[in-house]
Amino acid sequence: MSSPFDLTGRVALVTGASSGLGARFARMLAAQGVKVVAGARRLDRLKSLAETIRAEGGQVEPVEMDVEDEASIQAAYDHAEATFGTVDIVIANAGVNAQGPATDLAADDLGQLLRINVQGVYLTAREGARRLIASPDPSRGRVILLGSVGSLRPLAGLTAYSASKAGVAMLGKGLAREWARHGINVNTICPGWIVTELNAEWLAGEGGQKLVKTFPRRRVMTPDHLDGLVTFLSSDASSAITGGVFAADDGQSLA
Repeated sequence: MSSPFDLTGRVALVTGASSGLGARFARMLAAQGVKVVAGARRLDRLKSLAETIRAEGGQVEPVEMDVEDEASIQAAYDHAEATFGTVDIVIANAGVNAQGPATDLAADDLGQLLRINVQGVYLTAREGARRLIASPDPSRGRVILLGSVGSLRPLAGLTAYSASKAGVAMLGKGLAREWARHGINVNTICPGWIVTELNAEWLAGEGGQKLVKTFPRRRVMTPDHLDGLVTFLSSDASSAITGGVFAADDGQSLA
């Protein structure tokens, strides 16, 4: 009897895969036998990631992809289907940040943040669902959106970012309800502060350490802390789980 957590042979598209959580998701899924399409704007970084994954024995296809561009999203899915077949695991991870007081945030910067964090997630999920619905077995569909601890409460100095991630959480619920009749699951993961190459230096400094001391466990998460939840939500074990908003924050939202 096969395990309901077995992901062998499934096809995943991961956005924002050139670094950080996206790169981790791509490597982790490939290590479990998933055929991974790694999408992002930085193709050079994706090619480097692909070399690593292939050296580890995984199957991966890097594809240049801009979630602000609907045609680019459609082209990435076309490439995925031509290479591996129908994408049945969608991980809409691409996102950007905008720090500072709300009174100082330029309209153009706000617009870009919303286009990537909300519209880009919407378009990525929608394109995946359209193709799943047209496939012989839509019920294999697993759509995972990346929210944030900011989806659950406002983060100091990150008002616009928190608002965008709250939008992602509600988007996930709405899409889950709409696509439930097709058997497609949609869930949102809300990570807390996780150390990545973009924030490692700041987190190690005075300001970062001051923040960490406010966390119940006095530590920062690492990308591998999400492996179990992503595996679960991608697998048949989560067949009855849809519309969920999962705080995966090491208790940070309890502070």
